[in-house]
Amino acid sequence: MELSSPVTECKRVGPKSAQALARLGIHTVRDLLYHYPRGYEDRTKITPVDELSGEMNQLALVTITAPVRKIRIRGGKVMIQADAADDSGNIQLCFFNQEFMKNVLHEGDSYYIYGKASGGRFVRDMINPEVQPATGEFSGEILPLYPLTDGVRQSDLRKAIRQALDECLDKITDSLPNSVRMAHGLATARFAMENIHFPASEEAAAMARKRLIFGEFFLLAAGLKQRKDARVEEAGKKMDTRCVSEFTRKLPFTLTGAQERTLGEICTDLASGFVMSRLVQGDVGSGKTAVAAAAAFVAIQNRFQAAVMAPTELLAAQHAKTFAGFLAPFGLNCALLTSSTPASQKRQILAGLAEGSIPFVVGTHALLEERVSFQNLGFVVCDEQHRFGVEQRARLAAKGESVHTLVMSATPIPRTLALVMYGDLQVSVIDELPPGRKKVDTFAIGEEKREGLYGFLRQKVAEGRQVYVVCPLVEENEALELQSVTEYTQKLREEIFPDLRIALLHGRLKPAEKNEIMRTFACGEADILVSTTVIEVGIDVPNATIMVVENAERFGLSQLHQLRGRVGRGKEQSYCFLLSDADGDTRRRLKVMTATNDGFKVAEADLELRGPGDFFGKRQSGLPEMKIASFSEDVKTLALAQAAAAEVLEADPNLENEENRHMKRAVSHLIENLERS
Repeated sequence: MELSSPVTECKRVGPKSAQALARLGIHTVRDLLYHYPRGYEDRTKITPVDELSGEMNQLALVTITAPVRKIRIRGGKVMIQADAADDSGNIQLCFFNQEFMKNVLHEGDSYYIYGKASGGRFVRDMINPEVQPATGEFSGEILPLYPLTDGVRQSDLRKAIRQALDECLDKITDSLPNSVRMAHGLATARFAMENIHFPASEEAAAMARKRLIFGEFFLLAAGLKQRKDARVEEAGKKMDTRCVSEFTRKLPFTLTGAQERTLGEICTDLASGFVMSRLVQGDVGSGKTAVAAAAAFVAIQNRFQAAVMAPTELLAAQHAKTFAGFLAPFGLNCALLTSSTPASQKRQILAGLAEGSIPFVVGTHALLEERVSFQNLGFVVCDEQHRFGVEQRARLAAKGESVHTLVMSATPIPRTLALVMYGDLQVSVIDELPPGRKKVDTFAIGEEKREGLYGFLRQKVAEGRQVYVVCPLVEENEALELQSVTEYTQKLREEIFPDLRIALLHGRLKPAEKNEIMRTFACGEADILVSTTVIEVGIDVPNATIMVVENAERFGLSQLHQLRGRVGRGKEQSYCFLLSDADGDTRRRLKVMTATNDGFKVAEADLELRGPGDFFGKRQSGLPEMKIASFSEDVKTLALAQAAAAEVLEADPNLENEENRHMKRAVSHLIENLERS
């Protein structure tokens, strides 16, 4: 038997079982060994009968105290019943539809029984327990519990994996260099594989898990770094970037040091002769769009076309307006292409892009349609990258040859996660806000302050300011006692602010309806906009100076920070109120928002408090599925593994050292899978 052998070479795995295992992704012996347990049954501890619990399966040692009985029950079925006991008490064993147990159990003999007990102290029973004769010295065992599917039993899977381990364990190579393994106190691959399936002890299982999690992250980090380094060397369009100074001179403001640094990194990429793949991370209002516009200007001046893709029509329209303002002094036009673009106008844009008369376009997913073609696409921008998959970014870039790609995110991401989420990109960070931008005063308040808050909102509206109110749901959910945006809007209109103009925005509205509502709010025709998180990204209304978030405990800190970023965009002082009656850890979490306006500090706190669920809502397209490691639970191990992989690759970039030969093979295999995904 080899690791590459079909799983049918294992005993008890016939064609029918193989079909069932295929649903679990198990086709080969290697797949079988990498099908890790989801938990364990601890059968190393014997529990006295009078301490058996109905909460969990437990092991007891009992003696059969009376002749085993066969009882007929309704429907012609049979129950086998046996009285048993140990020194602490009595228990009755009941077996339904297992008539053979009458010949297995014998009065006076002792057995290990495993199952859940039920009943009280004086009348206790166990239904269909697993039974094993108590012969020889007790050693106990820890048994694995695997994810299953119809047609696969735990017992059969255990036996198949046990056979695979017995015949193939010595064929498993260790992809971790020995120096890395020793430096981090990790077990060998063979020890880990044996003890993740059939651990000798709880400690051995923990050691195996630690080793396998580290190994998965280590190879992923190494593979992503090698792929990134390879792409840096991919031949691309070499651009003359000296014209960028002409662009920056005509800006109505001076770039910050962070903007200049990031623009310099981009221009270096564009002039290098290699394809650029760069992420620009920057807090809300840090000036990412100006930097992207400068890069697009360079591409256009080098006779290439540029395209910007945004996740929503609202954001695309806003970008089109902003980019048009930046490019107008140079006589350059900006086209807007979305699903709502009128047909006649869309035909003109498609023709202009194809013949090259339109040098710059902003759009939504509509840019990915097959009928959208470019004469000479050279530069693309994907805004709010986390809203797109890797594949969508690649599809846009594929509309040209060796296209330079810039992706932007206003969601600050801790560096540890950014290296995974954007492992194929170089990373620039705009960590400085333009001078004069005021800090948004943030308050975490309870229900007792609501009336005072309403008075404050009325005062600010009277001064000419506008307000956002964000609710987490569209429909009422009484079980969770959350504010419903529709119910709450009605209450505000009829009871709280009947004299004010209140608009309602949520994700179930049609795009045209959303655009019209935002237009009226941006034009000052509404005083308060009640909304779901559809406004989280891309809405820019400088006159809106107050953000109120209902049920703030329902949001992650990073999401709250994004919502807060909708205000503070003008000259007036802005405020953010986080309403929540939660206490304890939740209140402490919200206090982070009141202490800092720095998105990267907020993101680090969110990562520490909640794990990376906000960042990895869904598995990122282009990343392999982890077999045992968890981005949500193993962040510290991820950081250690990334640092270790970077150290190895710095010393041996091509993994040519003898110590790294198994790592090289494993990383090459991982990169092949990444390229196919």
